[in-house]
Amino acid sequence: QVQLVESGGGSVQAGGSLRLSCAASGHTYRSACMGWFRQAPGKEREGVAVIESVGGYTEYADSVKGRFTISQDDAKNMVYLQMNSLKPEDTAVYYCATHRKTYLGGCRFRAYDYNYWGQGTQVTISS
Repeated sequence: QVQLVESGGGSVQAGGSLRLSCAASGHTYRSACMGWFRQAPGKEREGVAVIESVGGYTEYADSVKGRFTISQDDAKNMVYLQMNSLKPEDTAVYYCATHRKTYLGGCRFRAYDYNYWGQGTQVTISS
């Protein structure tokens, strides 16, 4: 079992920044994918950014490229999402998720590929 706890959400005005943190504990895998997902009211959960624990390969949704940065601190079992130039459409509940990576290629970006999830943290961007 892997436990994930997000923090750092809040309310900011458009153009502002927030940094989300995700603390992982329990049986963390040597080779894993960590991802940030978000879900706005009435919408499906979507991938925002993913990072591979080995090598640090990252991938971003087109809507956040150039504005968001995912990073990890292996020593602390932490994953971060730095969000800059925030827009009202970034408003959502943000979730941290992970799965053991047993395949070749980059980390998958689909929510259903991830089997461990945090409780989510609300991000609200006002115009």
